Amino acid sequence: MADVTERMLALLATLQTGRAFSGAELSSRLGVSARTLRRDIDRLRGYGYPVDTQPGRGGFYRLTAGRALPPLVLDDDEAVATLLGLATLAATGEAGEGRLDEAATRAYGKIDQLLPGRLRPRAAAIRSTLEAAHQLAPAPSPQLLADLADAIRARRTAVFEYQSPTGRPSSRRVEPHRLVHLNLRWYFVAWDVEKQDWRVFRCDRIEQLQIMTSQFEPRPIPADSAVDYLRQGLGKERQTIRLTVHASLTRVADALRHQDADLVAVTDQQVDVTLKLDNWQWLLLNLASLDADFVVHEPPGFVHALRAFTDRLARATARGSSA
Repeated sequence: MADVTERMLALLATLQTGRAFSGAELSSRLGVSARTLRRDIDRLRGYGYPVDTQPGRGGFYRLTAGRALPPLVLDDDEAVATLLGLATLAATGEAGEGRLDEAATRAYGKIDQLLPGRLRPRAAAIRSTLEAAHQLAPAPSPQLLADLADAIRARRTAVFEYQSPTGRPSSRRVEPHRLVHLNLRWYFVAWDVEKQDWRVFRCDRIEQLQIMTSQFEPRPIPADSAVDYLRQGLGKERQTIRLTVHASLTRVADALRHQDADLVAVTDQQVDVTLKLDNWQWLLLNLASLDADFVVHEPPGFVHALRAFTDRLARATARGSSA
């Protein structure tokens, strides 16, 4: 099956050049017999690709241009993943015109038009039975993300206006590095030419983006990845907390789903957790919902605060019992 898939992709790539090919030429290019070629052409048509055929002497095969977009060649799992991904993205944002979530909503309503006929009933079933809870989050425009991606790939300088968290505007000239999606936010990591340092920008605060023709040589980012660099910046004012939780990885991940936490399963019932927080109260709320034993290793200040809170709870319980 892998050989057939590879051959079909090669045939499709050849036909998508737009020119006409004789049967002998295609058979030679693909290294298949004329009979196998005819079967593969029939398969493409079954997927919805419009292949024109001119039989006889001087005949040819050609992928017709100017018609409806051919169906996506997805298997069942890929089709389901595509729909669920679009539904999730559509439910995360500001529901504003021209925003990423709005584009995902439109794509979600059209995707079954691009699927092979056999998958359309499944797409319709998912659409009619799925509800995704809306999560309010800043949503940049698809065009902005696409333009930044083009600048990163082409190594071209970007110029834009930026609004700080306090609303203060500034003009930036940067060397683009990566787009990062973290905690329902889209970030842009780049080298700031004026400040001669790495910076992280919220994509929804970028305006008047211009991609210049000047190119640059990529710089090594001072972290293992752009995600790590972003996390370092977000956690700069926070304290690192390390603890061990005696529960399964799945339960711990669910309890800390709203925290940017690194989880390492030591055993099937023991997980080492590392995260950054402003205060221990948030952590205590998450762990209370988990209802499992845990040990806080550091920092000492958090350990002392938890002990003081434990004493306070004990006193409260004692007063309640005596009453």
